[in-house]
Amino acid sequence: MTSPTSRGPRSRASAPRPAAPSTSWSVFHELATRYDAWYDSPRGRALFEAESRCLAPWLDATTTPRLEVGVGSGRFAERLKIDVGIDPAMAPLELAARRGVSVVCGAGEHLPFADRQFGAVVVVVTLCFVEDPSALLAEARRVLVPGGLVVLGIVPAESAWARHYAEQGRAGHPFYRGARFLSLPHLRDLLEVLGFTVVGACSTLAGSPDDPLIDRTVLDGIDAAAGFVSIAARDEGPAKRP
Repeated sequence: MTSPTSRGPRSRASAPRPAAPSTSWSVFHELATRYDAWYDSPRGRALFEAESRCLAPWLDATTTPRLEVGVGSGRFAERLKIDVGIDPAMAPLELAARRGVSVVCGAGEHLPFADRQFGAVVVVVTLCFVEDPSALLAEARRVLVPGGLVVLGIVPAESAWARHYAEQGRAGHPFYRGARFLSLPHLRDLLEVLGFTVVGACSTLAGSPDDPLIDRTVLDGIDAAAGFVSIAARDEGPAKRP
C-alpha cells in the first residue's frame, strides 16, 4: 500500500490527538461501543450487508490507497478493503484500528493529506452529520488521484427511511437527532458545482423501515423507494462557479 502524504499533523492509531468534541459528533465518541454493537444485532447485520453490497461495486476498479471519511468504528472500511479512515471522534477510531484500518483523527472538511493521494474517497452517511457537505466533497475531490472516484452512501431525504430516522431524532434518539438528510437533487447539484460527474448509482432497502424483514436486494440505478443509495462520481476537471 502506498502511504498517503500528510500536509499537516497526522495521528495514527497508536498516538491519536483528538480535537475537543463538538455537539455534531461528540455523541459518536461518547457512545462508540453502543453504536458499534448495533451492527451485531439482527437488524444491524441485515442493513450493513445490504449497504455494503450497494457500495462495493464502485471500488473494484479503483486504485489503492483508499480513504473513508467518517470511518467511525471501521465496519465498512474493513468490509470494503479501505486502507485509511478519518473521523473526528476518537473512541470509534480505536475500534477501527483494531479492524486493521490506518486511522487519522480529523475532520472531513479539512483533510490532513496532500493533493491527489487516494484512488477512492468513500463517505457513508457522513454527509448528513457535517456542517458543510460542500466543503467535505471539495476536500474529497482535492485528495483524489486523476480519474479517482468519490463513492457516497446516503439515506435520501425523500425516502421513507429518512423520515423514519428523522422521527426518531425528534424523539431524542442520540444518533439521529443531529442528522440532516440530503435530497438526491441537492446532492447532484453539489457534485456538479464541484466538478464531479456522476458515473453510476445503486439502490437498496426498498422496503418499509417498519418491516421486520429487510429487503437486501441491490438494484442498478436510483430507486425512488430506496432507503439507501450509493453514488459514484468522478472528477471531470475545473469546478463550476456556484
